[in-house]
Amino acid sequence: MTASTLERTAPAAEPAVKPRRRLTGAGFMRAYVWVIIAWLVLPIAVMILFGFNDTPGRYNQSWVGFTFKWYARLFELSNLTQALINSLLIAVVSSVLSAALGTGIGYALGRYRFRGAGSLNLVMFATISSPELIMGASLLTLFASLQVGLGAVTITIAHVMFSISFVATVVRARVMTLDRSVEEAAADLGATPWVTFWKVTFPLILPAVFSGVLLAFALSIDDFIVTNFTAGTTETFPLFIWGATRIGIPPQVNVMGTLIFAAGVLFAVIANVRSRKATKKD
Repeated sequence: MTASTLERTAPAAEPAVKPRRRLTGAGFMRAYVWVIIAWLVLPIAVMILFGFNDTPGRYNQSWVGFTFKWYARLFELSNLTQALINSLLIAVVSSVLSAALGTGIGYALGRYRFRGAGSLNLVMFATISSPELIMGASLLTLFASLQVGLGAVTITIAHVMFSISFVATVVRARVMTLDRSVEEAAADLGATPWVTFWKVTFPLILPAVFSGVLLAFALSIDDFIVTNFTAGTTETFPLFIWGATRIGIPPQVNVMGTLIFAAGVLFAVIANVRSRKATKKD
């Protein structure tokens, strides 16, 4: 038998079988994380998209076409503009007051042991965990019993009350991780407790304070339940949206929501960059 005959009669080599890809634990977790991210981002993406919808009427529920005209006509509705201004003013004032009060509470709880600290912790976490319906109804009863007129002031007081606990919790966590030797070194160099706090301690806890301010601002600007109980005739951005659902939400609502979301993302990015720079310096 010749070599050519052997080549013809030899069985053909079987093609290499590619191993099947199996979904490992790490792959499953990555897929799970991306699904959760998509689920969280989807409503925001719809809001941003419908801010560009060329709808002919008030109902902005089906896609018609792409346009930038709603950004140019953003402040066309005076009631919506005033509601946004009310929300922004209340959020700024309440977040600043919450930061001022919550920082002191968080610093005291994280640094000192005193009688009543446990009760104060309990009240703080009860405020965080209690339903907003209960808080709103109780505040309405309080204001009514004191014969206080409902409006922007009562909304601000209510927002400060439920935001203080969040700020204090963030600051307390930061204070508990501080290196006491830095403050002790400042005291050894002759600094008074007040100077030590402002020159040493406060710059160290400032990122936590800033995070608390952002958290209080976010909680205030989108609050509906507590605001609805304490608003009276004052209309905020969430209250306007709730009222507009009966007759149709104008596209400007989506545009304003997009701008507020973009501002929040910008502040978060700035805070993250500042935190990374501070970490590198340390």
